[in-house]
Amino acid sequence: MDRRTFLQATAVGTAAAAADTGSASPEGDATETLTANLNPKVQHAREVALGILKPSARELEHGLRLHAESVVFDAYGFSPRAAVDGDALAAAVAAGASPIELNDMREDMSMTRCVSDPEEQSEYLDAWRVSGVTCIFQNAGEEGQDPQRLIKRLSHFTYATDMLKQFVVKAAVPDDISEAKKQGKHCLYMTGNGVPLTQQWVSQEDELRYVSVFFHLGIRMMHLTYQRRNMIGDGCGEESNAGLSDFGRSAIAEMNRIGVIPDCAHSGWQTSLEAAQVSSKPVVASHSVCGGIYPHIRSKPDEVIKAISDSGGYIGICCIPRYLRGTGDIAALLDHIDYVVKKFGIDRVAIGTDVAYTSQNYAAELRKVPRQPKGRPEFRSLWPKDDFKTTAAMTDSIAWTNWPLFTVGMVQRGYSDDDIRKVLGGNVIRVAQESLTAG
Repeated sequence: MDRRTFLQATAVGTAAAAADTGSASPEGDATETLTANLNPKVQHAREVALGILKPSARELEHGLRLHAESVVFDAYGFSPRAAVDGDALAAAVAAGASPIELNDMREDMSMTRCVSDPEEQSEYLDAWRVSGVTCIFQNAGEEGQDPQRLIKRLSHFTYATDMLKQFVVKAAVPDDISEAKKQGKHCLYMTGNGVPLTQQWVSQEDELRYVSVFFHLGIRMMHLTYQRRNMIGDGCGEESNAGLSDFGRSAIAEMNRIGVIPDCAHSGWQTSLEAAQVSSKPVVASHSVCGGIYPHIRSKPDEVIKAISDSGGYIGICCIPRYLRGTGDIAALLDHIDYVVKKFGIDRVAIGTDVAYTSQNYAAELRKVPRQPKGRPEFRSLWPKDDFKTTAAMTDSIAWTNWPLFTVGMVQRGYSDDDIRKVLGGNVIRVAQESLTAG
C-alpha cells in the first residue's frame, strides 16, 4: 500500500496525502490491518479524532505501526457489542416479560449474538481488527455483591470465548495475553463489578468464601464499591466519604491472598485512599480520571493517585467526556495521561476506556421493541446532578475503535516508544503479574 492510499484510508486529507507517494515500509501490512475497509461508523469516528489531532504523515504512520506491533491492553472495558434481536424482544414484551427478564435478554443478546448471528459476528470481529486491541479487562459482572447477579455476565463472556476461540480467547494469566498477540488473536481478562458476598454475615470467612470461587472461574479484578456505600466502604456517589470499613480491610486482605486486584474506580476518595494504603499488593483505579484537572466524583485527587502509585498500581484514564472535562475529547484524554506521567511517572498510568463499540445494526433492531414505561432510578446509579453537555464529536473522538489514534496522540506529544508501550498495556500486565505472585 503506498503512502497516498494509506493516508486517504485514515482520512488525514489531501494535503498530508500529497506529501509523499513513495512506497510504504515492509512493515506496512501491520498498519494496513488497522486502516483498511473501515465501515462508515468507524471511519466517521476516525475523521473526528484526526481533525482534532492533525498529525503529520510521519506521526500518523509511526503511531499506527507502533500500535499494531504492541500488546494493547484496555485496563477496563467491554468487548464489541452485538445488536439485539428486536423481533425476539418484541415477542417477549407481548408475552408479558418482566423488566428483569427483558434486561437479561438484552444483556445476553448484546454479549453473545456475536456467536450465533453471522452479521453480528462480522461486526464483532471487524471492531477488534480496527481497534488493534490485544486484550480487554472485561467487565464481566453486573454491579453488586450477590454471586448470582455477578455470575451472569461472566457466563456470557465465557461462552463467547469458548465458541470463538479461534479468534478471541479467555486469558487466565498474563502470559496468555502475550501468546494471543503472537498468534494474532485477541483475548478477555475478566473483572467482576463487585466482591461476591454471601450477605448472611455469619463470619468474615463465610462472607468472603466466594472470592476464591470467582477467582477460579477467571475473575482477576473486583470493584470494592460501585457508586453507593456497601459493607466494604463508601462509593464515589456518597456525600459522607467515610472510607474503608473494618470488613473492607479483611476483604482486601483476602483479595491479596488469592490474587485478585482491588479496583477502587467507583469508590469514594477516602475508601480509595485507605484501600491503597492497607493493600499488600497493587491497587488500581481501572477507569477514572485526574481530580487535579477536574474533581468529578469519578476522578481521583492527587493524594489518592499517589497512594495508588505507592501500592504499585496505576490509574486507567477512561473515555467518558463528562469525567475528562476540558474539551472532553481525545485531546482531553491525552491531557489526563500527561498529568499522571508528569506527577507520578510513566509506570502509573494506563487507558481503561469504559466504552464499547456497538454494532451498526443496534438502533434499527431496538426500534422494533415497544417502548417500556420509565422505571425508577437504579440504586447503584444515583448520580448527582451535572450540567455538563456531552457532544457527539467528543464521544466520537474517543470511540473504542479509535485506540490506534490514542497511540498516534502520544507519539505527537513526544513519548518514547517504550513509554507508549507501558501506557498501552505494559503497566496493566505488570500489575496483573504482581497480583498473582505469592506472598
